[in-house]
Parts: sequence; C-alpha cells; structure tokens
Amino acid sequence: MEEIIKSIFAEHKDVIDRSAAELTEKIQQASELIINQIKKGNKILLFGNGGSAGDAQHIAAEFTGRFLKERQSLPAIALTTDTSALTAIGNDYGYDRVFERQVEGLASDGDVLIGISTSGNSVNVLKAFETGRKKGCHIIGLSGRDGGAMNDLSDLNIVVPSDVTARVQEVHILIGHMICTAVDNNFD
Repeated sequence: MEEIIKSIFAEHKDVIDRSAAELTEKIQQASELIINQIKKGNKILLFGNGGSAGDAQHIAAEFTGRFLKERQSLPAIALTTDTSALTAIGNDYGYDRVFERQVEGLASDGDVLIGISTSGNSVNVLKAFETGRKKGCHIIGLSGRDGGAMNDLSDLNIVVPSDVTARVQEVHILIGHMICTAVDNNFD
C-alpha cells in the first residue's frame, strides 16, 4: 500500500512539473480573458460531466462567493447544478444537448464558456462550444490526454499532459484556483 501511495505522489508531481513548464502561458491568457470579459460586464458559464461537473461548480462558487479575499461577487454560473434543466433537457432532447440548450438560452455575446472534459471529447461539452461560438462567446477548454476535439472548438484549450483521468482532474482544479487568484487580484 505504501508503494502505491508513493507512486501516486510521484506521478502527481511529474504531471504538476510538466504542467508548470507547458501551461503557464495558456493559464495566464485564460485569466486575462476572463478578467477582461468580466470587466466588460460579461459572465462565465462553466460545465462538465462527473468530476468535471464538480470542478465547474467549485470554480463558479469561487467567483460568486469569494476565493482568497473579500471582493464583489462576480458573474459565474455552473450549468451542472439545475437538476430540473438537466433532466428536462436530457429527457426531451437527449443528454448530448444538456449544456448546448443552456448555452443557447443563457449565453450572450462576449461571455466566456469554460468546458471541462478530461478526454477533450465529451459530446455535450463540444455541442455547447459550437453553440457558444455562434453566439459570440469566448471558449476555454480544460482537457487532458491530447486535448481531443476540444482543440478545434476552443479559442484556448489548456491540455494537462497526462492520460490518467485522476491526475488531469487534480491539475484542473489547481488551474481553476490559479485563475481565481488572478481574478481576485483584479477586483475589489
């Protein structure tokens, strides 16, 4: 058991080190885009499936609540939290459209969509990106592996350099916290 735990720590550290080397510039670009769009009066819409849904909710709560300091509440919505919308859209249109329909109804030109998918290939995330693009949204992907189809549908796809879902998810929430830190430093 001890060896398994140590190997997971080593694997995590390796992914963190590679992410720091490869992703810093993209995280900075994403942070600047989010800050600029919030300052223009736009909002952030976040979504994903499973653990990525939890990450979307976590990050949205850091914006509307607070992260490291007291500041104004910032406009962010996790599209994963309205069970009535999720189940109605899933029932009437299919699960592949649960985020697409919400983006269609809630997103405005200039808003930022943050779609989270460890594979980069979650169909419902990709459909939401397509709809967001038509509405004039900025599209940020958080993915892993090779970035999947999100590479082609994102303005900026932050691809964690790992094929292990757990390691990708660990870095996704770290990236979310880095973005929240940058945002905190730009709002009172």
